[in-house]
Amino acid sequence: MLSSESSEVVNKKILAIVHSQNTNTGRVGRIIKEKGYTLDIRCPRFGEELPITMEHHDGVVIFGGPMSVNDSDTLPFIQAELDWIPICLDAQKPFLGICLGAQLLARCLGASVSPHPDNVAEIGYFPIKSTNVENNCFNNGFSVYHWHREGFGLPKSAILLAEGEIFINQAFRYGENCYGFQFHPEVTEEIINKWTSSEDSDNWLNLKGAQSPTHQLKMHSRNDKTMEDWFDNFFDIWIQNYSQTKRL
Repeated sequence: MLSSESSEVVNKKILAIVHSQNTNTGRVGRIIKEKGYTLDIRCPRFGEELPITMEHHDGVVIFGGPMSVNDSDTLPFIQAELDWIPICLDAQKPFLGICLGAQLLARCLGASVSPHPDNVAEIGYFPIKSTNVENNCFNNGFSVYHWHREGFGLPKSAILLAEGEIFINQAFRYGENCYGFQFHPEVTEEIINKWTSSEDSDNWLNLKGAQSPTHQLKMHSRNDKTMEDWFDNFFDIWIQNYSQTKRL
């Protein structure tokens, strides 16, 4: 089993589903722990089992990965996650899907996941803007970090919260506390350096639309504080407010 990112024994626990044994949960993991929760990190790709109920978890975050949700026929763990997600949805526990995690959620809810029609990727910082809906956690537009070449359709009964210029659907909410983000709020400078220097980074950075590592780091220095403040506030909306409501 992968070790937890926190040795502190607390009653509040968030399940983190990752797709690599050395995944860095970055800002997301750090803020989760700062808010008093511990991370239960599991990697189905390498045989770790997912819980049969959400009884012992307060929420779940499914992180990204280089694989595609459309690989469900050839990658058994992708199908296993698709089959598992309804357990969380039925339990009505807070759910956050990031990039591949959002695409898994969208696919589970009946939407398609496919490449851009012009074969353009979003790799680096790109702007998003909020949609005009009530209770939108995206109050204003800002730039967010992407690393993907496929995008999700908007599931039926889901509410679109944020739009982009290249891939239109950037964030949606399903029900009260189930979210899918096409972008990566967890990204830090360390993560950018790791992703842009990995063994297969050239395959990604040579895609149409990809920004150079230098430009990515330059944009990160401009936008990191905005994302830090936004995700800290989003967490309170996603988990803290939900937990308080359940206690009433």
